[in-house]
Order: sequence, then structure tokens, then C-alpha cells
Amino acid sequence: MYSRLICSKSSCCLFVMVVAVLLISGCAGREVRCPTPEDNPQHHYVRGLELIEKGDINAAKEKFDRAVYCSDDYAPGIDGRSLAIALKAKQDFGADFKHSDVYKAYDGLYQANKRTESVEEEFAHQITTIRVHSALKGKRWQENVRKAYNKAKKLEVREAKLLYYDGVEAADFFMGMAAIEARDFSEARDMFAMVLDAKRDSKWNEKADVQWKLADRAIRAMGGRMIADVGKEIALKESVARGDMAALLVEELRIERLFAGAIPVKSEVEALKPAVIPDDIGNNPFKHEILTVLKWKVRGLEPVYSNGTGKYIFRPDDPVRRRDFALILEDVLVKLTGRDEITASFFGHKSTPYPDVSETSAWYNAVMSVTTRGLMETELSGEFRPDEPVSGVEALLAVRVLRQKMTVK
Repeated sequence: MYSRLICSKSSCCLFVMVVAVLLISGCAGREVRCPTPEDNPQHHYVRGLELIEKGDINAAKEKFDRAVYCSDDYAPGIDGRSLAIALKAKQDFGADFKHSDVYKAYDGLYQANKRTESVEEEFAHQITTIRVHSALKGKRWQENVRKAYNKAKKLEVREAKLLYYDGVEAADFFMGMAAIEARDFSEARDMFAMVLDAKRDSKWNEKADVQWKLADRAIRAMGGRMIADVGKEIALKESVARGDMAALLVEELRIERLFAGAIPVKSEVEALKPAVIPDDIGNNPFKHEILTVLKWKVRGLEPVYSNGTGKYIFRPDDPVRRRDFALILEDVLVKLTGRDEITASFFGHKSTPYPDVSETSAWYNAVMSVTTRGLMETELSGEFRPDEPVSGVEALLAVRVLRQKMTVK
């Protein structure tokens, strides 16, 4: 009898323990396979976003994969994985995405949306939606970005509970980045201004300041007029490649028409041809523009002879240095005005106003020609920085000023 009672009590206790475990599991929500402090979904999610910020997309995806392994219903981890897939596809394939990658990224957004468990997770999900659509640029991507932004702005978020994005102004920042992707620099500037006005200690303040300046300079470079797609793309470049520069001169400055107009005899224009056809421009998207600048023999964009191949090359992907850009601008001035003396206007100087440009250097006259005409600027210290690459905004500003000075329409 006693033994049966003990057995009965043991069975009852076991039953109670099982029920308790089930209740605890049910209350806990998501099943977590990695409960240690260093190995949990939240840690891997945040670390993944930090790695994306550093540009290490492969490592970021591993972190997001681990976050989802730790908890396969963890919406932020699924979102992060979708973002990594989208950015990796953009990095590897440009606009030529694999259909499977696009499907995985969008499906991840869908799956994450079903699994969000808090307002803060919903906020992060909408920001991820903005970022994924901005990267993939599918059909109606701008419309989808706008919807996600509007949803994020309506949420009553407890900022202290945000794992990575920290403040609600993160939505404005990434909407600004989406506007940059759409080449809508006016909206981008407005969005970044909202971030700057939000709070000084914001995680996104410094980044927004950099992007605000970029958008503002791009707007000034455009001068309120519509520019070609080439110009919009160049505006975002930290350095302008030689092939891009050829496209900028042809598309934005219209040198073909301007130079031809400076030669009164039509037959002479028609007889002009490039002296050589560089061996490395066959597959370049700006092959026609490169041949145009070669036809007009624009200084600073000449082909060079390669001892290795025994052929002439243009080096279309090499950055244009500031000293080369000075030569280019000076040559355009000479060809448009017919004043050859411009190339010798500053010969004979016994001292230079620039500590990093000697008065005996081959590009000294060109540097003086463009700086005295306001086509290029120096640092506050007076340095010209001849060996540094020309930025896209700087190139556009110079072309704008040149157009104004030449009263070209």
C-alpha cells in the first residue's frame, strides 16, 4: 500500500513537472537553442548589422544564419539574412540579379513580417524593408520603400528597446539613403536634415551629416537643372574614372557640339578621327564617349603606350587625378575660345601660391588657369592636392561653372 502511494505521488509529481515545463515553454515564446550570453539570437543579429556597416557582407550573413539557427522564429534574424542576401546580390551581380537571390530576399521579408513580436521588431522590420528594396530596385521599389517608411513613422517605439537602430530617426536616415539611390538629392537632403535636427547624440547624426553634405553639393552642382543619368551617377562617386570623365564631357558639357562649332569649315570637322583606338575600351559602356574625346585630343585624357602589350591603352577605370582634371579643363577652355596663349599665361613665375605645386611642374599653368577662373578650389591651407582623385561632385561643379563662364546653353 505504501509503495503504491509513493508511486502514485511520484507519478503525480512527474505529471506536474511536465505540465510546468510546457507552461514555461509556452510563456517563453520562441524556442531558443543558444541560451548562453555570447551565443544568442540578439547578439548575432546586432553583430551582423555591424558587419554590414563595415562592408563584410559574408561574415554578416553567417551571423544572421546563426541568429536564425538559435531561434528560427526570430524575425530580426530573418530580416538581417534578407538584407545580407540583397546586398550580396547587388555586390556580385550589379543590376543583373539572380532570380533565386531576389526571391530569397523578398521571401525573408515576408516571413519576418509574420513573426515580429513587438513594436520595436516591427520598426526594425520596416527599416530592413527600406534597405532591401533600395538594394534590389525591383518593380515599384520606391513605392514599397515609401510604404515601409510611413509605417515606421507611425509606430510608437520605445527607443531603449531598439537593439541596433537606437532611435526613431534611423527611419529618416535610411529613407534618405533610399532617396540617394533614387538620385533624388533634394529629398535626401531633407531626410538627413531631419536626422540632424532630431538629437545631437544620435547614432546616425555623424553619418547623416556626411550624406547631407554630399546631397547638398550634388544639388549645387546640378544648379537647379536636370542633368543626364551619367551626371547623376557621377555625382555620387568619391573618385571619377577616366571613362566616366569622357562621358561627363560629352553628355554634360557637350564638347562634340561645342568644339565643332568653333571650327568654321565643316569638312575639317568630319575629317577628324582618333589617332589610335585604345586596346582596352572595347567592352567599356562609354566607348563612344572615349573615342569622342580622343578625336578632339583632349589633354589629360590621352591614351598611353603599354610596353607590356605593345598597344595603346586608355585605362578607362583609372581615377582622374586633380592635376589631370586641371589639364582637361584648361584644354577645353583653349579649344572653345581659340586662345592658345592660355596654356602659357603663367609661365615665368618665380614662386608658386601652392605649397604642393611647383612653378616648374608640367601642370602648373593649368592649375593656375582653373583656380583663378574658379573652376577648381584649393584647401584652406592653400594646398591643391594634385595627386588626389577628383570627386564626382567636384567634377560636376567645375563643369557647371565652365558652362556659365562660356555662356553655353
